[in-house]
Amino acid sequence: MTNDEGMTKSKGLEAGADDAFWDDGAGLVREEPETKRDYDLEERTARFGEAIIDFAKTIPQNPVTNRIIGQLVGAGTSVGANYVEADDAVSKKDFLKSIGICRKEARESKHFLRMAVRAVPELKPQARVLWLEAKELHLIFSRIWRNKAKD
Repeated sequence: MTNDEGMTKSKGLEAGADDAFWDDGAGLVREEPETKRDYDLEERTARFGEAIIDFAKTIPQNPVTNRIIGQLVGAGTSVGANYVEADDAVSKKDFLKSIGICRKEARESKHFLRMAVRAVPELKPQARVLWLEAKELHLIFSRIWRNKAKD
């Protein structure tokens, strides 16, 4: 069973528990970027990885945050790398595998952004913007994966 079917998610947590963590009372509304949105997923995922690297550089280093930084950068940059791999896939099976990894890495990025905020609460505003992008990427890749799996 897959996460889309709800089989591996904790039963005791609300579906929006992760959203609640990021909600500062104004609701979770995507902030509009100052520039036009980029719908080229290769470019968008590359920019996401770059933004994750830039954010990671702002996290003070200590034994706890060093592990978070490594995991966050690994997940955040892997989204784009796996999308490039999916884009060059030679079969449907290969494509679905790579898109599935994109989904997982985007979701993992959300997790480690939350852990970074737990370790360094003053980074929450910057992390929130990245978390929203990771959430959107996760939803995009989930939709692609589900639609292609139906074909």
